[in-house]
Amino acid sequence: MRTRPPRRAAVLLALLALAAPGLSSGDAVARGRWAPADEATIHPGVQMYTDGAQCTANFVFTDRRGRVYVGYAAHCAGRGGQTDTNGCDTPSYPLGTRVTFGDGGNVLTEPTVVGHGRLAYSSWMTMQRIGTTRSAPCNYNDFALVRVDRGDVAKVNPSVPVWGGPTGVDRDGVVAGDTVYFYGNSGLLGGGGQVSPRTATVAGSMGGGWSHQVRSTVSGVPGDSGSGYLSPEGLAVGVLSTISLFPDTGSNNISDLAHVLAFARRHSGIEGLRLISGTEAFTD
Repeated sequence: MRTRPPRRAAVLLALLALAAPGLSSGDAVARGRWAPADEATIHPGVQMYTDGAQCTANFVFTDRRGRVYVGYAAHCAGRGGQTDTNGCDTPSYPLGTRVTFGDGGNVLTEPTVVGHGRLAYSSWMTMQRIGTTRSAPCNYNDFALVRVDRGDVAKVNPSVPVWGGPTGVDRDGVVAGDTVYFYGNSGLLGGGGQVSPRTATVAGSMGGGWSHQVRSTVSGVPGDSGSGYLSPEGLAVGVLSTISLFPDTGSNNISDLAHVLAFARRHSGIEGLRLISGTEAFTD
């Protein structure tokens, strides 16, 4: 569910697709000094480009050393085919791969570059490294982290545009009928604008809680991959992983954030990894 800009190839529709100046990133996190939400250029919902393929950021994270990360889906750094969704056997770009943060990219226009980072964690590569074979994580653990370059940390705010939040991590999961909120930024839909803030309804869960199916009138499309979903309380509940184009159009699967974050804490080697709550109040 990632897309490539015009210079790379025609768009493929498929199944899967802080600090104030002068402060170090560690000082910024400790003091809560993020860029103002209305001025930040790196935030949940920003476009992210990996080897030319576009995805969307979910949430902002930090670690014990105060380094700053932006999350997206592991398949956004995948090197397999557009329909390869098993993270335990699909190749990926290596850690350290350059990732560009962009604004306004669409099928006709290149994005405005607003910052850079490097791939710091991939659930797919980690599962392959430790030999994971269980079906649920192999199919639904779709989460990666990009460490923001130190020089760009001052551009970061952790709030989700329009909705505000997140207010924390959802530990209880969601149930059928719940409304969830997300901000997609696919270049296929113009790269931001009125269609970016969307809602969906939870249809059910699978994989022992590793994944939730959601449905909406304007569902996530290629390029929205990685987008973060918020619960009715504004808690971070999931990461957009896959879409269904036919016959179940309007349906998305989201990786459960509590599950994928717990896995990352155990296996990423990033000490003190945690979600950063938004500076703006959640409003549905």
